[in-house]
Amino acid sequence: MLRFPIGQAYLWCDGDDPARSALTLIDAGNAGAAPEIEGAVRSLGLDPGRLERIVLTHCHRDHVGAAGELAARWGAEVLAHRLDAPVVRGDRPVPEPVLLDWEIPLYAHGLTAPVAPPTRVDRELEDGDVLDFGGGARVVHCPGHTDGSIGVHLPGHGVLFTGDCVAGVGQVMLGVFNVDRAAAVASFRRLAALEPEVACFGHGDPLVRDTAAVLRAAADGAALRADPA
Repeated sequence: MLRFPIGQAYLWCDGDDPARSALTLIDAGNAGAAPEIEGAVRSLGLDPGRLERIVLTHCHRDHVGAAGELAARWGAEVLAHRLDAPVVRGDRPVPEPVLLDWEIPLYAHGLTAPVAPPTRVDRELEDGDVLDFGGGARVVHCPGHTDGSIGVHLPGHGVLFTGDCVAGVGQVMLGVFNVDRAAAVASFRRLAALEPEVACFGHGDPLVRDTAAVLRAAADGAALRADPA
């Protein structure tokens, strides 16, 4: 896990030989984070030149920022869902969330992060696509945070990357700043139903204990708050 002032990214390594290990980056931090990411990769004894792909869970600046610079430097492929790809490329504006009152100051703070530059997308993803890492990583479309938000599920390893659909800041909860809260709740429940052993969030510490039960309870709670009747 690579921590940034706002949010985090994840590095997945396939193989035990640092000289041959294929690397996948899940999200890419803020603009300007490329040197920090490269330094982290090298600190693990790995070669940034082995970065094969950057999978973007959605189009927000704190997830896309360094993807273009890293891809240009190391030849990595950039992947994003079809519905968020035009935003990543800069062809459409970033969608505005429907904010709850308590989210407004948090959202304003997030806007202090550098704006992500337009970034190429080499492959547009769809729900159910299988990616060539982690023994077959499955794309899970989970709209609501943005229209093209995705989770990345590695069933062979019991690992789920949730993007910002789910957050783990203080407690496991529905992610904030959603364009469609009802859709986000439904997506949360879909991700919880995958019953991973480890859940890696876009914000907050990964969940590594009683993961399936905690996710399910949090998703059910989010559904009840969204529909108190």
